[in-house]
Amino acid sequence: MAKKNTQSKEMKEEKRKKLKQRTAPKGELESESEPKKMKQSLQETDEEDLTPEERRKLERKLKKERKKEEKKLMREAGISTKKEEPKKLSGSELALAYLTSWSKNPEEWKFQKTRQTWLLLHMYDKEKVPDEYFTILLDYLQGLQGKARDTTVQKAEALMKELDGSDAEDPSMVEKSERIRQVLQLLS
Repeated sequence: MAKKNTQSKEMKEEKRKKLKQRTAPKGELESESEPKKMKQSLQETDEEDLTPEERRKLERKLKKERKKEEKKLMREAGISTKKEEPKKLSGSELALAYLTSWSKNPEEWKFQKTRQTWLLLHMYDKEKVPDEYFTILLDYLQGLQGKARDTTVQKAEALMKELDGSDAEDPSMVEKSERIRQVLQLLS
């Protein structure tokens, strides 16, 4: 049984070398460390073909080996092999882009619940939704329907009561209350 295993291993190795010889570019073959006699004997036994499945497996192995070699050479040369991922946009950037798309390209605009929710949660914050976008947001809110409209009105009224109860003259609170008033006037 051990004899069969070694024979089958030798046959597989021979087939692998044959395939490598066929698929490898000419310059690559010459640079390998195999003796020329071995190459000639492989060419003579070229009549024995591999099955398509064996050929595919061997081609994959060879491709993997080539990639390893390329990475090794790249590392030695000091070139980074890591792929840089594109920068992902933040929630605020995506929401503001959504709003801009709604105003400028209504035909291509598509409703996105998460973007609308983000806008409704952060519309009173001047840092997250600048004034130039807030005017667009007010136009967007005119079309607001159903539970989203009711909830927005309820939250705005609750925030207004909370702000009226506090006598703070903080400029950010004044701006926030002004935005709340605008939303209430629009939706009520």
